[in-house]
Amino acid sequence: MTGTIRIIGIDPGLRNTGWGVIDCAGPKLAFVASGVVRADTSAALAQRLVFIHEALRAIIGQYGPDEAAVEETFVNKDARATLKLGQARGAALLAPAGMGLEVAEYAPNRVKKAVVGSGHADKGQIGAMVRILLPRAKPDSADAADALAIAICHAHHRGAALRLRMAT
Repeated sequence: MTGTIRIIGIDPGLRNTGWGVIDCAGPKLAFVASGVVRADTSAALAQRLVFIHEALRAIIGQYGPDEAAVEETFVNKDARATLKLGQARGAALLAPAGMGLEVAEYAPNRVKKAVVGSGHADKGQIGAMVRILLPRAKPDSADAADALAIAICHAHHRGAALRLRMAT
């Protein structure tokens, strides 16, 4: 666990999939890049999933992360929407895993707690803390800020996750 590790955080969505790349050297974090993959909402579901997958593969190819972190799906009242979000998450998981990256998954509350200190923080609080923790970051949307927060969460928890994997 020495040296700099590059992490991509992914906040999956069928319309907007946020992504954020940071470098982690011990406790030091540095912003690299962030953005949003915007799928054509008029396209068929399968085509949107292909677009998300291919766009994330291109981003991973461009920035060369060592590890990936993806937000877990939360279950809401609309089962159909939850299922569709799960499909977008599948495309988001497949892109880094298919390129040989270790992929960690984090619940939304865990991400919020790691970045803001409260598992019930709102999007504004997440964006503000991301800008404090990564002063060079200027995420252009809440989705990009959320993706950076996912990468930060992974940076904070990756040591424990690595030790757990080595123990099994």
